[in-house]
Amino acid sequence: MVILKAGGRDLRFPPVEQASSDGLLAVGGDLHPERLLEAYRHGIFPWYNNDQPILWWSPHPRTVLFPDKLHIPRSLQRTIRRRLVTVTLDTCFRAVMEGCAGPRPQYPDGRTWITPDMTEAYTRLHELGYAHSAETWMGDELVGGVYGVALGGAFFAESMFTRVDDASKVALVSLVRQLHAWGFRLIDCQQSSPHVIRFGAEDIPRREFIARLSEAVRLPDRREQWAFDAT
Repeated sequence: MVILKAGGRDLRFPPVEQASSDGLLAVGGDLHPERLLEAYRHGIFPWYNNDQPILWWSPHPRTVLFPDKLHIPRSLQRTIRRRLVTVTLDTCFRAVMEGCAGPRPQYPDGRTWITPDMTEAYTRLHELGYAHSAETWMGDELVGGVYGVALGGAFFAESMFTRVDDASKVALVSLVRQLHAWGFRLIDCQQSSPHVIRFGAEDIPRREFIARLSEAVRLPDRREQWAFDAT
């Protein structure tokens, strides 16, 4: 197990092939923007609870959604056609993160991996143009959203939340469609779940993921405030 020093100048991570069988690669370090970006460029992400040190992961296999393979379930297609909600980009990033950190049925004790330090770190990435959000609105009320990190032609989806049925799903579909239009190569979903598989995500070997990611991050970054293309 590799232990990283906080505040050090050496931002390098060990090769992802050194990760444990469950994907754990390193412990410690910090959430400074430079370290976070170095991690994402190499297929590594932080994930830990309030009572743990920073844990860095690179699981095998890796769950990826290719934008051109997006699948929209029929029931969600009907919801989208009804236009009961609207979707925006980058209008309230912190509020989306706070929504994602809110109470979850599976965590009745309020435990969350989106710690206050995480919120501050990713909000800083947003201010630098590397983290982005999609927000779902019902009138003036924020009812769902998704956020993640973008590097070149790769988007790393971090979390989503919903306060009304399908709100986060509508945000995700709208975001994926826009990323496809912009030429993004892949959306990293990190680990498999029935939710992301329904949208067409698939598991690929970590080696293949790293190869595809290396190509995707060579594309130009879109660091301006995001907005949907005019239609």
